[in-house]
Amino acid sequence: MVVLSFTSLPFWAHYYLGISANTLESKPQVIVILGGSGMPSSNSIMHCYYGAKAAHEFPNARIIIALPGDTLNTESSVKRMGDELVLRGIDSSRILYENEGTNTRWEALNIRKRFYPNSSPDILLITSPAHMYRAAKTFEKVGFSNVGGMASFGKANEVLLLEYNAKDLGGSRNIPNVGNQLSLRYKIWTRLHLEISIIREYFAITYYWIMGWI
Repeated sequence: MVVLSFTSLPFWAHYYLGISANTLESKPQVIVILGGSGMPSSNSIMHCYYGAKAAHEFPNARIIIALPGDTLNTESSVKRMGDELVLRGIDSSRILYENEGTNTRWEALNIRKRFYPNSSPDILLITSPAHMYRAAKTFEKVGFSNVGGMASFGKANEVLLLEYNAKDLGGSRNIPNVGNQLSLRYKIWTRLHLEISIIREYFAITYYWIMGWI
């Protein structure tokens, strides 16, 4: 893993999982925002950011937030995700909740049974890049025929890209100055995090495949 962290392979493995869902040829009728780790957390906030972006782009699409919790409790994560969308300019009347499922398979089944038992609308999934392949395949498996995806990719910090004050770290006789070595300071650790996420996801994909859920 350490050796791979010096290469771009973790980035590309993560990237290709994120773009693995089909591209919708038509406007989505439903935007499904998968919950992530709950609110507030980095991935759930990212899901809300991309979900609001998609909701503004497709104003006629219904929005379903899939995350277990009590929608009557204003402090619950699922309700906070809805509130985050409202803060980003989304009409609350567009938002529905699937708040019972505790895994992707269960969420997909509940959305199918509760909201679309006799139809198959075009769906746009919002989820983390590593999770996109499994999520899209799971929704297809439960009977949704046209599933696309918008992965919540993060963006690099422009300050780091400009190496602002990068050389101010200094060094010593025994320790070199690594101020301008962005790979050592940031990229290696980011790639190690990506590797952990990718390994976890491939175990989950394998399990879903064995169970016949994808």
